[in-house]
Amino acid sequence: MNGTPSANRLHIGFFGRRNAGKSSVVNAVTNQDMSVVSDVLGTTTDPVTKAMELHPIGPVLIIDTPGFDDGGEIGELRVRKTKQVLNKTDVAILVVDSTEGMSDSDNELIGIFKDKCIKYLVVYNKCDLLSVKDMWRLAEEENAVLVSAKDKKNINQLKEKIALTAGNRDEKPLVSDLVDSGDVVILVVPIDSAAPKGRLILPQQQVIRDLLDAGAVPMVVKENGLADAMNKLNVKPRMIITDSQVFNVVKNIVPTTISLTSFSILMARYKGFLGTAVEGVKSIDTLRSGDKVLICEGCTHHRQCEDIGTVKIPAWLQEYTGKHLHFSYTSGGEFPDTLTEYKLIIHCGGCMLNEKEVLYRMKCAEDVGVPFTNYGTVIAFMQGILERAVKPVMI
Repeated sequence: MNGTPSANRLHIGFFGRRNAGKSSVVNAVTNQDMSVVSDVLGTTTDPVTKAMELHPIGPVLIIDTPGFDDGGEIGELRVRKTKQVLNKTDVAILVVDSTEGMSDSDNELIGIFKDKCIKYLVVYNKCDLLSVKDMWRLAEEENAVLVSAKDKKNINQLKEKIALTAGNRDEKPLVSDLVDSGDVVILVVPIDSAAPKGRLILPQQQVIRDLLDAGAVPMVVKENGLADAMNKLNVKPRMIITDSQVFNVVKNIVPTTISLTSFSILMARYKGFLGTAVEGVKSIDTLRSGDKVLICEGCTHHRQCEDIGTVKIPAWLQEYTGKHLHFSYTSGGEFPDTLTEYKLIIHCGGCMLNEKEVLYRMKCAEDVGVPFTNYGTVIAFMQGILERAVKPVMI
């Protein structure tokens, strides 16, 4: 389970005031010194993450956050980081110092949990310092769990309550529902200067594994070997899945009688925003010179001269539209607070982000009327094969 990508893990965020005992509770839950513990206010200055196997839940990503009541210029930046974590949190744990009770910042956090439809628990730490009467009173509150991180009292109960709160998480198919056992599926993987040395990128790995789980037969080739590979097969491939960057080459090799799509389009479907991406891409034809386009990359890889997000797509858009466009870029967990200045948002497939965060970004765009799409959909649209590329996955 250690190989489970972070984006596919249950994201459990720990929130609360400074010195409420968040880091102590995190360390007790994970049974390791994941976070630094101190009596000094604001010891946790940035979100701290740990991918692990947490019984009885399974693969999770634990996130310890800075105090939500932090102040000053630096404190405001820390609180902003904490709010960003909320956008990808599946289960929120509000840690409260039981000897002090709920604060205004705690109540504000609960309001945010409810607004964002985040499942949550209120964990009253330091219960070993309470009277029996106070313990019973707090235990009767909604979503409440009483613990003592110091002596690990009720920590196992907290883990079980987190699992119950999270509920069952059904595994979504990436491509396995589109094929049958024994089907041959050809994957087109270009190897250029932007390709990672010695490995395949995550969506390619995930597609291969999902096909194997379905009993299909994945066949991996570079774009210049696709025609030869198809000629050598004595069966018709069920599907061709290509890197979107070489749609222009692959579309001329694969006959229309064979389904064709891309890794990026599959990821948009997997993350739950393909329909929005297909609708949003139509706005490309309405772009005018001077319009601003935001391009978002979910990971923070080193940019290469052939980088898809910052080099290729901007160049192709300028060429396709014939307009002089202005581009802004974000990567990793960064996403603008204000989107109204943009005429289009183009996101990557989101393989490094969990579904909750990708859909949050999509919803932010929808709320202000900015079209939202993704890399593969944009490239297919500009190549004139959008309908063909999404038809195999629109089920």
